[in-house]
Amino acid sequence: MSTSIQDISLTTIDGQPSSLADYRGKVLLLVNVASKCGLTPQNEGLQALYAEKHAQGLEVLGFPANNFLGQEPGSDAEIQQFCQLTYDVSFPMFSKISVAGDDAHPLYQQLTAAQPQSIGEGPLRERLASKEIPIHPAPAVLWNFEKFLVGRDGKVVARFAP
Repeated sequence: MSTSIQDISLTTIDGQPSSLADYRGKVLLLVNVASKCGLTPQNEGLQALYAEKHAQGLEVLGFPANNFLGQEPGSDAEIQQFCQLTYDVSFPMFSKISVAGDDAHPLYQQLTAAQPQSIGEGPLRERLASKEIPIHPAPAVLWNFEKFLVGRDGKVVARFAP
């Protein structure tokens, strides 16, 4: 039997051991974030969603990743400072990980296995390909700010393109 995504070891952005089990019973929106991406302003909307729905049991969880054109080059401390100062991010952030490729973190291996297709990715995949930007083949995460929705039961229920 495979490990539940709730049992996979994680590290918070400030270096503390963690796992998704810390959020058991909550609805989770996991997002791979980057500080130097054209989509980085999505942090503002993610923070607004977190502020609006946190009391009802939604957790937005940010996973910095440097998989796409080196758009997250900073250290965990630099990433945390940027997100707090630029977007007033208060949702939980985790230590930088890989979300695609041979070194993808076990969490993202399981997320993409559970939901191999993302909703709405066609236009972005086509745009990246037209600019000859290297992309990871499906089911890998396509780009920064892809989102996975995990239900209160710990099951991955949806995946959304950036």
